[in-house]
Amino acid sequence: MTQAAFSPAQTPRKAMLLAAGLGTRMRPLTAKTAKPLLPLGGRALLDHALDRLADAGVETVVVNTHWQADSVEAHLAGRETGPTVIVQREDSLRDTGGAVAAALAAGHLGTEPFYVINGDAFWLDGPIPVLLRLASAMQIEKTEGVLLLHRTTQVASDTGAGDFALDVWGHPRRPTEHEQVPYTYAGIQILSPRLFQDLPPAAFSMNLIWDRAIEAGQLRAIVHDGVWFHLSTPPDLARAEVELREHAAGNRR
Repeated sequence: MTQAAFSPAQTPRKAMLLAAGLGTRMRPLTAKTAKPLLPLGGRALLDHALDRLADAGVETVVVNTHWQADSVEAHLAGRETGPTVIVQREDSLRDTGGAVAAALAAGHLGTEPFYVINGDAFWLDGPIPVLLRLASAMQIEKTEGVLLLHRTTQVASDTGAGDFALDVWGHPRRPTEHEQVPYTYAGIQILSPRLFQDLPPAAFSMNLIWDRAIEAGQLRAIVHDGVWFHLSTPPDLARAEVELREHAAGNRR
């Protein structure tokens, strides 16, 4: 996908950070702690994401909470810098798509494209910051959504059969039965509110949004050109700590 010069004024000013999940695969670390509050490189995962959003010019971030909601909200209240945070507390989980739909219905995300970031997403930018690349691709391709993908061969932990294949024009597609595809979703995306029309009232996954957008030809993807960590289990987090120290010391493999 073609990239071009980019004006910071064109970047979204709103975002959603998904922080309500139970983090069951990360137990026992998440037995009493929300996964986005786990530390990496001396800071909570949630703080890393909020800082990146602030650097990209985002002014308002909706953070949904459920598991260990009080702790997440207290942590957010203790932040002294960064974007304004709106807490969306979920008494019952709405799943990823339902959470974003609820924030849109409440008017928190406005009417323009916005970022959605998983609360456990952690990455190091390549030559151009990821969030700027996503917004640039959205504008250039005149599409309704852009996903950030990462090559499965560059992920040390298990990513299964992968999430998407990608053609030369940046169109993602789902794998066929028994197919191994080369890209995994990296937990970072930019979406238009127009994708969230005529949706089921109950909880639903972001996969519903993606599949409808793919069918309509309104979804694109870019491949990350920096470092990305798949953080699903305690060994993943421990490995990421080591790799982050090696990267800082200039010892990346």
